[in-house]
Amino acid sequence: MEAGIEEITQLALTLPVNERAEVASQLLASLDEPSDPAEIHRGWTTEITRRVDDVVTGRVQGVPRDEVRKLLAADRAARQV
Repeated sequence: MEAGIEEITQLALTLPVNERAEVASQLLASLDEPSDPAEIHRGWTTEITRRVDDVVTGRVQGVPRDEVRKLLAADRAARQV
């Protein structure tokens, strides 16, 4: 016999708060996990290829490290005001 959503929900609500949080966390994590590692690999390969192509063709320009550090420092300082 399979438990229905309502039955599972009611049972879960009887758990202590920390255990409900753990169940919720595991359920949410299960929604984010791709089911196929090959799908992850294909996705990353596509993204990396696109980014390399953007740099090689000049569609995007790199930013020197020192400039990035200055921008980050300025952003951090602005947030502390």
